[in-house]
Amino acid sequence: MRKSVVAAALGCASMIALMSCATPETATPVADVAPVAVAPAPPAAPAPTQVAAIPGMHPGEVVYKQTCAVCHDNAEATRSPTRDNMKAMSFQFVNYALTNGKMKDMAAGLSADQRAAVVSYVTGRDTTKTPDWTPNLKCTGARAAVDLEGPDAATATHFGYDWRNTRKMTAKQAGLTTAQMGDMELAWAIAFPDASIMRSQGAIVGKNLFYPVAEAGKMYALDLSDPARPCVQWVYSTPGEAPLRTSVAYGVLGDGTPLLVFSGIDSTVHAVDPRTGKALWTKPAGVYSHSMTTGTPSILKDRVIVPVAQFEISVAADNNHPCCTNHGYVLSLDPKTGAQQWRYDTMEDAKPLRDRGDGKMLMGPSGAPIWNSPVVDETRGLVFFATGESNSPPAHKNTNAVIAIDLKTGKEKWSFHATPKDIFNSGCGPNPAKERLNCVGPGETVYRDVDFGASVILGKGSDGKELLYAGQKSGSVWAFEPDTGKVVWRTPLGTGGPLGGVHWGIAFDNETVYAPITQVGRPIAGEWEGDPSIKSGLYALDAKTGKIKWQFNPEPPPGTPAPAPGTRGGWRGNILSAAPSIIDGAVVSAALNGAVYVNDARTGKLLWSFETAREFDGINGVKGKGGAIDSNSITAMNGLLLVNSGYAMFGQTGGNMLLAFKPKG
Repeated sequence: MRKSVVAAALGCASMIALMSCATPETATPVADVAPVAVAPAPPAAPAPTQVAAIPGMHPGEVVYKQTCAVCHDNAEATRSPTRDNMKAMSFQFVNYALTNGKMKDMAAGLSADQRAAVVSYVTGRDTTKTPDWTPNLKCTGARAAVDLEGPDAATATHFGYDWRNTRKMTAKQAGLTTAQMGDMELAWAIAFPDASIMRSQGAIVGKNLFYPVAEAGKMYALDLSDPARPCVQWVYSTPGEAPLRTSVAYGVLGDGTPLLVFSGIDSTVHAVDPRTGKALWTKPAGVYSHSMTTGTPSILKDRVIVPVAQFEISVAADNNHPCCTNHGYVLSLDPKTGAQQWRYDTMEDAKPLRDRGDGKMLMGPSGAPIWNSPVVDETRGLVFFATGESNSPPAHKNTNAVIAIDLKTGKEKWSFHATPKDIFNSGCGPNPAKERLNCVGPGETVYRDVDFGASVILGKGSDGKELLYAGQKSGSVWAFEPDTGKVVWRTPLGTGGPLGGVHWGIAFDNETVYAPITQVGRPIAGEWEGDPSIKSGLYALDAKTGKIKWQFNPEPPPGTPAPAPGTRGGWRGNILSAAPSIIDGAVVSAALNGAVYVNDARTGKLLWSFETAREFDGINGVKGKGGAIDSNSITAMNGLLLVNSGYAMFGQTGGNMLLAFKPKG
């Protein structure tokens, strides 16, 4: 295969479903954004790709094999969806990636016929319209109106349910007790057609669930006042059905206006009236060529806080990409209009560093995407969040960092740099191919990719003392003094890796931090000595000291082959990656094999489990299936435990289910 084709595939193939890859041509400036340095001009649009027809072969298969298979047929290594997973994606979703989304430039060399052919091939169908199932569950009568009333109506308003990000619900909020969760059964299932990545968490207000489905580009308002029969009140569709990415936040403004805010994979922020499903405003938040949103926004009475990531890591191995110019930032937006109030940048704009060997300049610093959902502490007047790796030298102090900024001005108050010299790009490693000119050598990087993907938590102990907790992909769980950033304790649960350690989130109650560990990693002197008792699983840590109280290490189902070295192993029952939840006195976690676990929060005793990786008949008239459970997928309301099932990334098993469980009897 020609090097040019391989390079194009490295940029395109792993991103068809993620759609987190863009070029400078696709960046959309934020209204009122301060001027930024101009990145190097992008290369000229490629000439149309020459793809020769092969008799007897689907024309889309020819395009796929020559331009995409190098990554999609090696899904776990490239973090891309498999060919089988793409069959579950909608025609609109994949087509959007290639024509209007952040894959637009990567697919510029394909003709319209070639794009249509490859979309048809990877999805397995030619239809461009997904059947509308909502009439099957349409609310009628009194249930058709959204009810937001009640002083305690809002029970899940953010990634972590509350403003502290604890991911804890009381028995009253969930309608479930620990005893009831020891014996549960499926209450109902809703299958979303043409979906394979169930990544987003809904907001809960009273009996209403505001639920985003990323691939569909839709937000559903569901009434769950009848636990046996949910119904649809309204559906919000993004302009052009642009896919969503973040979970949804709920808040009430200073003038009493209720608001839902969420963001798309194209970095557009959507502000929607929860009573009607009508957009109040939308604003593009992308500034750089690969800007994207992942963390859930925060809604205050006078502002909306939006964290912004970037995915330049995905394309930097391509020599045609001018590396690297992107970094993360935080926006404060006016909640009534979306106008920018301030912007905090994790670092200065990239500058030319040195000739990379072909007469083109390597740029830096770059990196520090903000993947997680911030904590906004109005008492201190601070916003807390954490960042990811560097993409080019010098490795900035705000990469792999926990940071506090001023709520009113966006000025940095303190920053803690957890893992220095972590410059990482897909396709680079300790022995990168010499022709990959954007890779740097071991003298400049430790090749870890151990960003903070998990959201930080501002926990308040029973003694009234507050600490800021953070989980890192290095496998470490940290506790900081929130006013100064001083480290109080650190507990290394292995050394993690690019998809290891603490991945999506942690949870907190008054005395305990609960941290799932995906991969333990390898012993590194000075960081972790290789305790054989540390395995993938769920760890309960003393919130004051970081000492392990108990650990839960579920074994894979009988007959499951051992995972390949260095892989997550999508069907290994002991791989916990999704953010856990605490409901009453139980902690709920989920695994990449689709298993849901309920453990006693005090002792770790397993109370109940359920395997979701199977077929379901949705009550909406759509057949579906469960798969891997990842991201933030667990909530509860009105006596129901709600779980997403299906995550078609990183070689994991896709699915399209929202499942509700109830106590038996």
